[in-house]
Amino acid sequence: MKKRIAILGSTGSIGTQALDVIGRHPDRYEVEALTAHRNAPLLAEQAVRFQPNAVAIADAAKYGELKALLADHPVKVYAGSKALEELVRLPSVDVVISALVGIAGLTPTLSAVAAKKQVALANKETLVVAGDLIRRLAEANGAPIIPVDSEHSAIFQCLTGECSPIEKIYLTASGGPFLRATAADLERATREQALKHPQWSMGAKVTIDSASLMNKGFEVIEARWLFDLKPEQIEVLVHPQSVVHSMVQFADGSIKAQLGAPDMRLPIGYALSFPERLPLSVSRFSFAQTPCLTFQPPDTEKFRCLALAYEALRAAGNAPCALNAANEVAVDAFLQGKIGFRDIAKLVEKGLRKNDFIAQPSLEDYLETDRRIRAIVN
Repeated sequence: MKKRIAILGSTGSIGTQALDVIGRHPDRYEVEALTAHRNAPLLAEQAVRFQPNAVAIADAAKYGELKALLADHPVKVYAGSKALEELVRLPSVDVVISALVGIAGLTPTLSAVAAKKQVALANKETLVVAGDLIRRLAEANGAPIIPVDSEHSAIFQCLTGECSPIEKIYLTASGGPFLRATAADLERATREQALKHPQWSMGAKVTIDSASLMNKGFEVIEARWLFDLKPEQIEVLVHPQSVVHSMVQFADGSIKAQLGAPDMRLPIGYALSFPERLPLSVSRFSFAQTPCLTFQPPDTEKFRCLALAYEALRAAGNAPCALNAANEVAVDAFLQGKIGFRDIAKLVEKGLRKNDFIAQPSLEDYLETDRRIRAIVN
């Protein structure tokens, strides 16, 4: 029986690659619902090809355009953020791929978990902002969360079949485009330089987060909730070749690693097919062509965002939510040319310092923290 898939953020990098995987396996999957933020032309193109039951565009101003583009097709068209939350609850949906960027993914993902759907999670900010809330809701509803981030997918794969507790995990980081840059280089870093990732093809926001190592900081926080770890059990290693996607160390000192070419279709395919593996026509890694794999600790003085993420994780409560809100505003400002690259970390730190700490926040507390910190950082 085919799995019926809903994709939150189908026009983004993860969403388009997920559709590529689905399109290559029409005997196993069919698309039930697609959503996008505001890219109506691409969403319509995807709907024409995959013929979902429904599509939704979060930006209600784009509804007319989307409706007109799909006028000759039997696809239901919805608009507004609430529509995203409703589509993932459809009884006909088996799996929800959460691929939205930023806090926009929080409430639709919560809605999917509350509806007891299997969630393939690529929206790391959901767990960064409200990890405790998501984890408790998933456990209460028996809703499985399978990570799509390459690093967390690697950890998940290393743990499959294991019954021993984790001693430690190693999250690998490519180091981004500024791995060998000096502090002076970072002061002069341009938008174009920051967007030129050496290994991965991603959206603009995630690429900037990778350049600042905030993306890795978010992954540290995400790993805490996915695998029930303490901050001291999570170590980051810079691995420029992006072949070892992450590692797990067990009580006997053994370390398991997951390796592969840097291609997001691998973790997407695994999340969809688990516990099986899909045959995928992606590049195969060759040890002969890459005989040297290197690892080094990150420079948290040069890349302050990673240190700030650990600080927020240790503080817990609504601190990671404040971290994310400040970062979203700062990255947007950098992309618009309003601030320099190193100002991102400075603004994030100011946002953290201005946060009104709440030890056990509710969903309303998280949303209010997000609103308040955005206003402050703006």
